[in-house]
Amino acid sequence: MINNNTKLIKYFIACLAIITAFTFQACKKSRSDMGKQLFAASKNKVFKDVTPEGFSEVFQKLLADEKTKITQRQVILPFYKNNDYDAVFVMDQIIKEKFNPANEYLFKAKAHGLNPKIFQADQINALINKLHDKKAIKTLDEAYHDLAELEILTANAMVNYSNALQFGVISPRRIYQRYYTETKRPDSLSMLQVFQTANLKNYLDSIQPKDPQYIALQKALAGNTQVPGMTAEESERILAVNLERLRWKNKPTADKYVVVNIPDYRLDVMENGHSTLNMKVCVGEGRNVDMQDKLTEYDESDKIDRPFSRETPQLNSMIHSVQVNPVWNIPESIASKEIMKIAARDPYYLDNEGIDVYKDGEKVSDPETIDWASAPADTYSFKQRPGDGNALGKIKFLFNNSSSVYLHDTPAKLAFNKPVRAVSHGCVRLEKPQELALALFGSGEKYDRIVKDMAGNNTEPTDIAVPKKVPVYLTYVTCWLDDTGTLQFRRDVYGLDIVLYAHMNKMISV
Repeated sequence: MINNNTKLIKYFIACLAIITAFTFQACKKSRSDMGKQLFAASKNKVFKDVTPEGFSEVFQKLLADEKTKITQRQVILPFYKNNDYDAVFVMDQIIKEKFNPANEYLFKAKAHGLNPKIFQADQINALINKLHDKKAIKTLDEAYHDLAELEILTANAMVNYSNALQFGVISPRRIYQRYYTETKRPDSLSMLQVFQTANLKNYLDSIQPKDPQYIALQKALAGNTQVPGMTAEESERILAVNLERLRWKNKPTADKYVVVNIPDYRLDVMENGHSTLNMKVCVGEGRNVDMQDKLTEYDESDKIDRPFSRETPQLNSMIHSVQVNPVWNIPESIASKEIMKIAARDPYYLDNEGIDVYKDGEKVSDPETIDWASAPADTYSFKQRPGDGNALGKIKFLFNNSSSVYLHDTPAKLAFNKPVRAVSHGCVRLEKPQELALALFGSGEKYDRIVKDMAGNNTEPTDIAVPKKVPVYLTYVTCWLDDTGTLQFRRDVYGLDIVLYAHMNKMISV
């Protein structure tokens, strides 16, 4: 019985393979009239002798010779191998549809803040013009080479252009050291779409970003909008980098979420696309607060992201709970660089600030006896007790992240009056923490408890889970359209515009 079943399975597999092979062959495009079509398009007699077999041989060799120039070769090379090295773009688009992707799309990449050279638009356009000039190509060898070269350049450009408009030309995780936001990047399935579409023009039109923010920045770029206090060149570049950020697939999809825009020093609670609560925030200290570095002045070294130790990271997570009257577990970097140095000068500092000292997990009973000037930094840990002087204020909002940052209250309220509020150690200080609690918890028993505990002198921390976890995004955007239809611009306090533009500029193929 087992042998019979095995034979049946093998027979079925063999039949399936034959049917699949037949179907695949039947679905392949016939190029028997390849030379005839090329001659009809160009009126160049050389093309009359072009055959699919002759093209395939030359094309296969050129693909091998130039594979290092093909950006997405892990997708492009297998595609052509599986399709008998067929000239799908040259024959089905450029010849049949009289389609010039350089003129119709690639040269217009400037409207997206992208340089057409990224997509080798000039080379593609020159080859297409040569193809349609009945006297430009003199020999059959030259015809095969130019057709193959045009197919390679077009395939590479179409994949890269499609990726650029749908996902951005740069992966933020590859260029920023403190970027932890989930960001979808193109995969082989998304890249193959450009080969499989029946109408390439319709496909390329369909991937034009339609977000009103994106369209507004495009209009500003086309209108040569000049940002107050910036040169025309710098204005163009700030629009270009923010268009790139809008292409990244990392935007919130939930109906309700919390977003902090670092350069704007602002938090918004967004519900169904509208801000229902906003407030000032203080973020981590930045490397470019004084604006010494500008978008007009950068070099190769600017591609390397060198974050200041206290910069707030870009990330996304879920707010899962709050801690009222929180304990501050002081990071080792702050302890060694600040706490221990102050304690060395002032023996009463730790007690006055409500800071407990721990060694090997045990609380030190008399930290005033320790010589903090010579104490090893990795021997002791520090925690600040709840209270009016606690650096986290009366409440902190918790979400999982690898950077140990959170949103929190603060006793240092005067900082909210400053125009530049990059002043924290990396966490985000809130102007109106109790209002954020209300937005997350809603009216009810849990919120009433938060209000009561924040107002009292409770010295014990209380953890309270939010009724429903809410997404939180710490982002970095320096240009956007506000609700009044006005373009807003902010200073590049962390120099992240410069890093991004340096990478975008490096992509230009010379």
